Amino acid sequence: DVQLQASGGGLVQPGGSLSVSCLASGSTSSVDAMAWVRQTPGKEFEWVSGIIFGNEWTSYSDSVKGRFTISRDNGKTAVSLQMNGLKVEDTAVYYCVGATPERDYWGQGTLVTVSS
Repeated sequence: DVQLQASGGGLVQPGGSLSVSCLASGSTSSVDAMAWVRQTPGKEFEWVSGIIFGNEWTSYSDSVKGRFTISRDNGKTAVSLQMNGLKVEDTAVYYCVGATPERDYWGQGTLVTVSS
């Protein structure tokens, strides 16, 4: 199994920046991609960004493209999501997801609140 630990959420003002991180443990050699999915206060889930290990190909939802950057931590099964130009509508619980050939694993989520 794979365990995912997310960290770095918090309160930030609109226009500010915040970074969230996720570290995988357990059977990490089977993880071939990681992603961030968020759940808004209205309880909707939205895929935010993902990265494929090996070629380090990244992708983003239209709502965050140009503002968020996903990166892999060197030599680790870990990713960070740098969030700039935050908007009130970015408020959500951010979940880290690790993908293996067999299944996806979800972390516990970290709350990001954008408010003045």
